Amino acid sequence: MANIIVTGSSRGIGFQLAKLLAEDGHKILAISRNDKPVKELNNPNITALSLDICSSEDLEEFREYLEKEGAAIDILINNAGSLVNKPFLETTPEDFKKVYDVNVFGLAALTQLVIPFMGSGGHVLTISSMGGIQGSSKFPGLAAYSSSKGAVITLTELLAEEFKDSGPSFNALALGAVQTEMLEAAFPGYQAPTSAAEMASYIADFALNGHKFYNGKVLQVSNSTP
Repeated sequence: MANIIVTGSSRGIGFQLAKLLAEDGHKILAISRNDKPVKELNNPNITALSLDICSSEDLEEFREYLEKEGAAIDILINNAGSLVNKPFLETTPEDFKKVYDVNVFGLAALTQLVIPFMGSGGHVLTISSMGGIQGSSKFPGLAAYSSSKGAVITLTELLAEEFKDSGPSFNALALGAVQTEMLEAAFPGYQAPTSAAEMASYIADFALNGHKFYNGKVLQVSNSTP
């Protein structure tokens, strides 16, 4: 059974991932600013930690926790995300910073922290978006979000090259629309064709097995976005 870190685990895909993987017997470190929803699952395979990946203090505490536990991490699923839906001319520098702090800078900082605790066969899986894929259909109002998701796709490719001789492996999944609380907040009333639980099932399987076939790749996972 694998030791897996899941970020953004308080709701949506992250919550479903933690639940599904733990039910399958894997040991989960579930990270989010709000650890209550995962703790309420009362699953002995889940350790829920309240942690803000944008906080250097929180990250240092997490590093100390991993060192104290003698942690050996098999899989890191970078799922935490932030989304702002505003016309570009109304999107402030603070809006961009808020989104990039979570989607890019926090993700990079956590990945940097976790890699020393991973072996050569480890897998860092980043959850990106079809909005970050060059040539895909774009949606007005998502300048900050989609550009940040494009950034982590490129980061994935770069890290795969940098660590190709030593491991771990790095891949990204570019998701289409998934019915989550974040999507509902950004696009009230919109109904996505895929549920969070359905997508979590696909991501869980890829996290466990995808690095056996791919490294430095971005796979498009969408039945809704050209």
